[in-house]
Amino acid sequence: MSTRRQFSIGLLAALSLGLLGQAAAAAEPLTVRIGFASVGADNRQFSGGSSAAIAHSERYLERELRDLPDVKVEWSFFKGAGPAVNEAFANDQLDFALQGDLPQVIGRANGLKTKILLAAGAHAPIYLAVPKDSPIRKVADLKGRKVSIFRGTNNHLAAVKVLAGYGLQEKDVQVINMDTATTNAALTSRDIDAAFGNFPLASLAEKNIAEIIYTTKGDNPAYERHSSLIGQEAFIAAHPDVTQKIVSAIVRAARWSSDEANREAFFEISARSGFPASGYRFDFKDQELKYRNTPIIDASIIESYRVQAKQAKEFGLLRRSVEIDGWFDRSFLDKALKEQGLAGYWQEFGADGKPVAAGQ
Repeated sequence: MSTRRQFSIGLLAALSLGLLGQAAAAAEPLTVRIGFASVGADNRQFSGGSSAAIAHSERYLERELRDLPDVKVEWSFFKGAGPAVNEAFANDQLDFALQGDLPQVIGRANGLKTKILLAAGAHAPIYLAVPKDSPIRKVADLKGRKVSIFRGTNNHLAAVKVLAGYGLQEKDVQVINMDTATTNAALTSRDIDAAFGNFPLASLAEKNIAEIIYTTKGDNPAYERHSSLIGQEAFIAAHPDVTQKIVSAIVRAARWSSDEANREAFFEISARSGFPASGYRFDFKDQELKYRNTPIIDASIIESYRVQAKQAKEFGLLRRSVEIDGWFDRSFLDKALKEQGLAGYWQEFGADGKPVAAGQ
């Protein structure tokens, strides 16, 4: 056999192996790892009260990805909430997460390379609960009292801001770091004097075990909490097509979750978390679904994050300043809105918190 022919055969073999390798790489399964900075009652692997929770429960992402059979979704729910999600990101155990604003800011301060892609749990209130028949009747009465606050979560900064709004600092109360289940048990046993938290506190009020004596609803909008879909920069850059489908799926869930005709169904699906539908009804009372379930990252939310970062440092929750410019990426959201005919469906708000006219 001539040297030239041997070379040609060898070249063809190498090319064939290369093409086979590319085909194998293209067909290699991809598991998208998505975390929730929450968990259901008794560790149920469900969340509730947001469009992302609906997307999980009703398998919106799995349907959106069905034309990519080699792409699978793996969901994780974290009892340790936002701080635990940050740890998972740092250990490269997650690609995306549904997480609150303060832990996201803390993660950025600690060097996590992420992008915020859409809102999923915006404008959420917090509540202050006390045991039944407690003498505590207002925020100012908390001075010197044992108060549960889940540190490092978006409830934490909101609670600190509420305290400041009523003349108290965090050091003026005896803060006890407790998750939701521990807080409910401590209120029931009267081992604490009060607790800042979210909708699960409503179930204690319903059972006449505790009273909710304050809510941020109707108070300063700066006390609101925001959650969003956040993703690893490296994953987004490597898999923009998959990222688009994930965002598009949650936008579809947000549209369904924003329809008042689906209000009761939204609460019932949320109750798969193990928290009663009545708690979600209480949490959304006097608020439009479109306001709470908007996926829009508008100027008001971006400004809120800017303020959160500044105040987190002022209140001693961060040691360094955090720059949020360039952190938000609306490109996937805007494409989903356009493709689904939803541009202008949700009201956008300016940095001043006022509604922005359509087209501006």
